[in-house]
Amino acid sequence: MNKIYNVLNRHGLTWKKETLTTEKGLKGIIALDWEPIVQVELKVLVKQIRSLTESIETLDEQISQEGKKLDGHKNLTSIKGIGERSATVLLTVIGDVNDFADENKLAAYFGIVPRVSDSNETVRHGRITKNGSKIGRTTLVQCTLVAKRYSPYLRGYYERIKRHRGSGKAIIATARKFLGIIYQTLKNDWIFEDFPNFVIANT
Repeated sequence: MNKIYNVLNRHGLTWKKETLTTEKGLKGIIALDWEPIVQVELKVLVKQIRSLTESIETLDEQISQEGKKLDGHKNLTSIKGIGERSATVLLTVIGDVNDFADENKLAAYFGIVPRVSDSNETVRHGRITKNGSKIGRTTLVQCTLVAKRYSPYLRGYYERIKRHRGSGKAIIATARKFLGIIYQTLKNDWIFEDFPNFVIANT
C-alpha cells in the first residue's frame, strides 16, 4: 500500500490510504490514465494486496475457529471488547492462568508495569517495561479501547487518569486494570451475562 501511495505522490495525486483497503479503491487507481510502465507496476502491486488480503482473511478465520477450542475462550469473549481472534491471542500468550500467582505477576509478564529505578533513597517509576509478548500487549490495549466504550467502570477510570497524566498513560493504566479483570475472569471461570454491569451468568 505504501508503494502505491508513493507512486500516487510522485504523480501529484492525493489519495487517502484507507481507500487502498477497499476493492473499489484499488479498481479506481488502476482505472486512472497511467503510462504503460506505471500501469504494469500498479497492477502488480494491486495483485499482491489482493493476495495478501485473501491470505489474512483465511488466517483470521482459522485462528477464530481454533481459538474456540481453548479453555477460557468463552469466558473472555463474554467480556464486551474482546472478540474471538483477540481472545485467542490473549489465551495463547497467557497459557495457564494458574501459572501466575496474582494479576500483578500477569501484568509483569505482559510488560505493562512501570520500570522502577532506585537511586540511593529515591525510587522513580518510569515508562512500562514492554517485556513479554508485543502482540499480547498490543491486543490488550486494542481490546481496552473498545471495552472502555461500553464499561462505565473502565471509562471512568480512564477519564480520571487522563485528567492528571494524559491520554497515553491513561490508556496504559486502563489496560492494566482491564488485564486484572481478564485475570479474575479466567481464574474464577466467570462468564458474563452483562459485562458493562459486571453481571455473571448462572452456569
